[in-house]
Amino acid sequence: MAWQVAADVEGRPTGRECTHLDEAREVMASTTEGCEECLRIGSTWVHLRECLVCGHVGCCDSSPKRHANAHAHNVPGHDLARSYEPGEDWAWCYADELLLVPTSATGTDG
Repeated sequence: MAWQVAADVEGRPTGRECTHLDEAREVMASTTEGCEECLRIGSTWVHLRECLVCGHVGCCDSSPKRHANAHAHNVPGHDLARSYEPGEDWAWCYADELLLVPTSATGTDG
């Protein structure tokens, strides 16, 4: 799946570019059970995120441990994560702090 920077709330281009879109790969989630680290240490999470580079599943920034954010900041080249929540189709670039949507969401190719 290809990603692009989301438009602003008015539907206009933001004028910002994500410099990490080339990192995204077709990946398989490392687990379907929950946040890898939370499962290992017996912690809880709020929402899940999947790394678009390696498939690591970690918990969101609203979760106590913020494992997806830690993964993005501690593993070079793993800046992109998508929501791993049912019915959600968006991603986030931790490095550029940009919301991403699938290119098909706007009917364009980039």
